[in-house]
Amino acid sequence: MVEPILKDFPNEFYTERLLIRLPLPGDGEAVFQAMQASREELKKWMAFAQKNQSLEDTEVNVREAHLQFLKRENMRLHLFRRETGEFIGTSGLHRIDWDVPKFEIGYWIDQRHNGKGYITEAVEGITQFAFRELKANRVEIRCDAKNTKSRAVPERLGFALEGVLHQDSVEIGGDQLRDTCIYAKVRKKAGEQT
Repeated sequence: MVEPILKDFPNEFYTERLLIRLPLPGDGEAVFQAMQASREELKKWMAFAQKNQSLEDTEVNVREAHLQFLKRENMRLHLFRRETGEFIGTSGLHRIDWDVPKFEIGYWIDQRHNGKGYITEAVEGITQFAFRELKANRVEIRCDAKNTKSRAVPERLGFALEGVLHQDSVEIGGDQLRDTCIYAKVRKKAGEQT
């Protein structure tokens, strides 16, 4: 098997309305502003939103994500509107297992861009990128069972709900146990009907 760090594939690609690319040094300002505008919504579901981050903290995080992408350990992706270049959120391929290969897609959006279908478009593009460029055999989306907005994305895109892990995690910012939904798309085996 080829070492993951030697795998060569594009660092950016486009969908109809989006530029999707690896994080770059200097992206911290845009990410920070989006997080600030979305803090109350993000706090419900994202661990990183539980603590106040400075602009400097955010830029450090972006630079670490850049390095992780280059090392193929974790592939965070930044989402931008094609028309304006405006940052609208993050997604990416996480919990990577290059032996399978399989990936988990995560996402969040700047709430000022919510409800426009950008995340659904990004996840569809990233899913196709994973199958086409990374030869994925499996792409997963895991989310809190109570996060109806997050669950709607894989459901719209035809991901199969493979199961619900009951009392799988502790709620973000709280102490209640939560269930985790696991959605997946898998590569069809040779000769298998679609």
